[in-house]
Amino acid sequence: MEVFHGAIGIVPTKVLPVLMQWGGRTHFVAAIVCQIPEVQKLPTVFMTFAAWSLSEVIRYPQYALNAVGHCPGWLTWLRYSAFVVLYPIGAIFGEVLTMYHALPYIKKKHLYGNLFDKLPFSYYSFVMALLACYPFLWMMLYMYMFKQRKSKLGRRGERKHHSGPKRRVD
Repeated sequence: MEVFHGAIGIVPTKVLPVLMQWGGRTHFVAAIVCQIPEVQKLPTVFMTFAAWSLSEVIRYPQYALNAVGHCPGWLTWLRYSAFVVLYPIGAIFGEVLTMYHALPYIKKKHLYGNLFDKLPFSYYSFVMALLACYPFLWMMLYMYMFKQRKSKLGRRGERKHHSGPKRRVD
């Protein structure tokens, strides 16, 4: 829904970064973790889900409280700062390493072979290419999040105050 909401203008967000994040997470869960039982108990899967969950536990209360005009500054700061640690944990140490560990099982099981038989590459090759592109795609999203952080918190990470024009006190 977040992609759709951004596309029709309900929320002020760029659609491509949200679509990339949604697509990456959906692929990770549906195509890798759910289909390869051998990777389900890896600590990298736990790290991914923990990082995702923590970010959502911070993000949604901030959205809700901001919508009603009662969001404390510390929560806004946390919303736009926690990703600095959580995003690398979830994406690099979680998603990338899990997909890397899944490669032998993808190859051995010829996973999604029926879907890729008509294509000039296998799902294994697709995941290999995805892993090669991941650092670049991840960095693009990570830098976008820093840009959002700067717009919400200001240059030094301090919450921007929109209390109107400053008045001179004599």
